[in-house]
Amino acid sequence: MGWVAGAHIETFKKIPGIEVAAVCSRRALDPAGVAAQCGRPVKVFQDYRAMLDSGLVDVVDICTPHPYHADQAVAAAEAGKHLIIEKPIALNYEDALRVRKAIAKAKVRACVCFECRFSAHFRLVRSILDQGLIGKVHYGEVDYFHGIGPWYGQFPWNVKKDFGGSSLLTAGCHALDALLYFMNEPVLEVTSLETTSANPTFAPYEYKTAGATLIRFQSGHVAKVASVIDCMQPYYFHVHLVGSEGSILDDKWYSSKFPGLRKDRWSKLETSPIDSGDVHDHPYLPQFQAFFEAIRSGREMPHTSFEDGFQTHRVVFAADRSSELGRPVRLAEFAD
Repeated sequence: MGWVAGAHIETFKKIPGIEVAAVCSRRALDPAGVAAQCGRPVKVFQDYRAMLDSGLVDVVDICTPHPYHADQAVAAAEAGKHLIIEKPIALNYEDALRVRKAIAKAKVRACVCFECRFSAHFRLVRSILDQGLIGKVHYGEVDYFHGIGPWYGQFPWNVKKDFGGSSLLTAGCHALDALLYFMNEPVLEVTSLETTSANPTFAPYEYKTAGATLIRFQSGHVAKVASVIDCMQPYYFHVHLVGSEGSILDDKWYSSKFPGLRKDRWSKLETSPIDSGDVHDHPYLPQFQAFFEAIRSGREMPHTSFEDGFQTHRVVFAADRSSELGRPVRLAEFAD
């Protein structure tokens, strides 16, 4: 029942047929305050297992700090609950695999909150790629710049290695996930390097706060992801995709397939870029709507199925291992 949970609750209130029935928090909550936030009376728990056993909920939405995600997801799946899991799924590959196996065994639906895939900007980019308007993409960059300092709600726990995990796990995975969404091909290997800022504001971090990951795909195409959470600048989600017939740069593009477009300047894509780290500005609504429709229809969820999220985490874990070991890491090292 923190910052992210509040944004999720506001989203659920906009979806017909969906009601927040219960909440669970590690700290004592005022039921009247929770009811006011949820727009209706709800049962308040401090015991997670008791909530799962209560019979009140069909779906569990995990918004706790990162170390709790894996155990809570496995328990919910074993209790037959569908799952919404805030990223990251887990802080290590073994726990992510454990969640994956529990979901498959229980035959429940799950999605990971890579909601940026549902943004107007990213859906427009993917549409341009799917229609071949810039040809075949052979190089891509998607970079995440977001200074997560004391002014940011999660800072006190995010700085800890056993809570935040890494720059990619805690935040930059959104950029890596977007890149994989755009490139849409299997990864062969990754090489990652990390560093950190000299600014004392970021000194409490127990892990490197800025890094770049080079990705080689099985096709031979290459890409780069930067994850920088120690920058002193406005939030910036950078996208640059280079194709055989044109390129996309953030909210601009050029394509040689359209005679008359000026080659000496970019043409504007009239869309809404992802330009804020505030969770209230993220497109949870279309993602959650798609998730509940998938549950009702029995079909796989588009764009952000659990398997999509799992494969993104697989690349994240490979990147973090590359940085730790100082060598390229092949995805085959993370066997299913």
